[in-house]
Amino acid sequence: MITNPLSFENFWEVNSSLSFEKLALDIFNLQYKKNTVYRSFCDLINRNPCDVKKVEDIPHLPISFFKSKKVVSFEKEPKGYFSSSKTSGLVPSKHFYRNLEDYTNSFTKGFENFYGKFSNYVFLALLPSYTEQKNSSLIFMVKEIIQKSGNIESGFYLDNFEDLVQKINFLESRGQKTILLGVSFALLDLLECNRFHLKNTLIMETGGMKGKRKEITRMELHKILSEGFGCKKIHSEYGMTELLSQAYSNGDGIFECQPWMRVSIRENQDPFQALQNGQTGGINIIDLANRDSCAFIATDDIGKVHSKKKFEIMGRYDHSEARGCNLMVF
Repeated sequence: MITNPLSFENFWEVNSSLSFEKLALDIFNLQYKKNTVYRSFCDLINRNPCDVKKVEDIPHLPISFFKSKKVVSFEKEPKGYFSSSKTSGLVPSKHFYRNLEDYTNSFTKGFENFYGKFSNYVFLALLPSYTEQKNSSLIFMVKEIIQKSGNIESGFYLDNFEDLVQKINFLESRGQKTILLGVSFALLDLLECNRFHLKNTLIMETGGMKGKRKEITRMELHKILSEGFGCKKIHSEYGMTELLSQAYSNGDGIFECQPWMRVSIRENQDPFQALQNGQTGGINIIDLANRDSCAFIATDDIGKVHSKKKFEIMGRYDHSEARGCNLMVF
């Protein structure tokens, strides 16, 4: 018997497999009922609530529908939306929201799970391609983090590398714990004008060359960044417009999910065929913070899942090869 889907609203309080599965099933039933895009997809593949007895039975919506459809699980007019960068495709994804509380709670409690309080750090953001973009979820998050850090030294930088270098060196001299969060190409640009030997600064890349540089593997990127910044480990943040939660890596390319997230792997040519841990295929993600859109997403990322909470990214699908991901036109 399914309980009231609104009875468990604090997704960040998930602390066991049992509570995760209960909330996931509740949200599935809610979204099947209220999300017309998701329900149409489920009906098309002949999967309805009577067929869903456990989390593994829940269908994952192809992420491409965030580009072509209004993926919402509420009836009121949205307060706004987050939009992806157009460099990721001809049509940007749009993630509509009823309010921003779920997103704020997710990235706040999610960061604290891995790194502790915002106030422990100075945050330096090197995100030039995103600051030019309206409705960026990443920019919203970082602005909130900078404000919550309460440190006047925190801030954004574009191409003013000289000022950024001075700020990093100043904070290092004070022994101040700092996080430099940057898009990959901008971090590489910074290293072309300066080299570092950092002891108190954590480097966190958000991925993406955004067409500015040749794409390289994460292993190659981290080797260059590690040598240039003088750090043993390069951290990573995994997030996207279509998700309200982030996974983090502390330096080995293995991302760890929040307690209210779960990852699984699907077969490349058959998106409805699950694979075992350790095999390479498409990444499926459950993000219980996505209660107002769709919590069950089949991403365009190719990777390897090590457990329900740990995974690595190997690349992205060429859409000409991603069969079965665009089954529905309506």
